[in-house]
Amino acid sequence: MSLLLGHSPKLFIRKPVLVRASAGGSFSLVQTPPCFILAADPWVSGHVLLEYSYFMKNRHVVFKHAPVELVYNDEAVTMIGSSHGWVASLVHDVGTLRLHDDLNPVASNINPKRISLPPLVTLPHCQTQIITNVSLSSLSPEEEDCVVAVKFMGPQLSYCRPSSAQGNSSKSWFNIRIANPSFFSSSVMFSKKYNMFCIPGSGGQLIASWDLCKDEHTPKIQVLRYYNLPKVKPFWSSVSDRPWMTVVPAG
Repeated sequence: MSLLLGHSPKLFIRKPVLVRASAGGSFSLVQTPPCFILAADPWVSGHVLLEYSYFMKNRHVVFKHAPVELVYNDEAVTMIGSSHGWVASLVHDVGTLRLHDDLNPVASNINPKRISLPPLVTLPHCQTQIITNVSLSSLSPEEEDCVVAVKFMGPQLSYCRPSSAQGNSSKSWFNIRIANPSFFSSSVMFSKKYNMFCIPGSGGQLIASWDLCKDEHTPKIQVLRYYNLPKVKPFWSSVSDRPWMTVVPAG
């Protein structure tokens, strides 16, 4: 199903550990209720003032400033998405990914955390300029066992461990070329229950998963089969069979 290229770095991760935020802990590990950016106004040079609003009525509005490139994309930097409150951005001129906690409403305004990942490696007949999404295996890329998975548009999937605790070799990318085209436009996600990265197929019938706990990089393919699905009447038949529908002439 996939072609493994290059030597695999040690991406072995242990079972997930539940991280509970404390008053003296890292702000990046604090989990907050779902919120959204209500407004973004120009602030000091190179920054914007963000106004956050929570879906919960008992939560107050929060204000925070962030770099303008993380809010408005330009030719140099493109924001890709977020995972566990960390925003991933692609720096085009050097071909690297960066992880920021600037958009996390509870992160520090004075000392924001920014982690630069190694330069991306493009596999043959692949591209690394258009990224589908980024997924983290734990709450923070600063954790020793955290692995970052990047799914590019097309056949390439890449892994990296941001932590520098294991030396430079742990920060290199491990690249996988996926053969099945049904996964080319799909997103990667991490399953806490099974402790593995998964990619659903475009047709909704295949799921490819990589078990990093066993240091196995050959995907496990699951085929979903549906049984006893209810039969749905054709649209035109169901509309004409409804007795309460009447036709009112115009005029």
